[in-house]
Amino acid sequence: MNKHFRRCAGAVVFNASGLVLLGNRNDVSGDNWQLPQGGIEEGETPVVAAKRELFEETGVSSVIPIYTDEAPSRYEFTEEIKQNFRNRGIFNDGQDIYFSLFFFTGNDKEINLAMPHPEFKEYCWESLDFAVAHIVNFKKDVYKSMAERLSPLIKQYLSRVS
Repeated sequence: MNKHFRRCAGAVVFNASGLVLLGNRNDVSGDNWQLPQGGIEEGETPVVAAKRELFEETGVSSVIPIYTDEAPSRYEFTEEIKQNFRNRGIFNDGQDIYFSLFFFTGNDKEINLAMPHPEFKEYCWESLDFAVAHIVNFKKDVYKSMAERLSPLIKQYLSRVS
């Protein structure tokens, strides 16, 4: 049986302190922190999709693109999530995610989680290590790999602009 992996874009937004923007998902209880992300629409590049998803989920648009993955990282959903999707007519087994790194040039007043289709109930600025430690288990390896790739890029960028 062939599996289907949806193309997805993730936005890794960091501030002048080197912390990344995370949202606590509003569709589950408790702490479920993750980066803004969503599907890549027809004709979009991963960086364009990441910027669109970032705005749709957080209201943030004051960013400078720094880097985008050339190849995706893959994660597979749990059986429970797959079944929930199938009940809704969605037949994705997981996602192929391209991470884009952005430097945040705005301020926290720009962050608006009360968007037309809210994804997050709260946000925080935390380290990439925090993001890895608090992501759901089925995404953990992808987040670890992303943090290893992007952490040096964040440090390099901040050393050049400070």
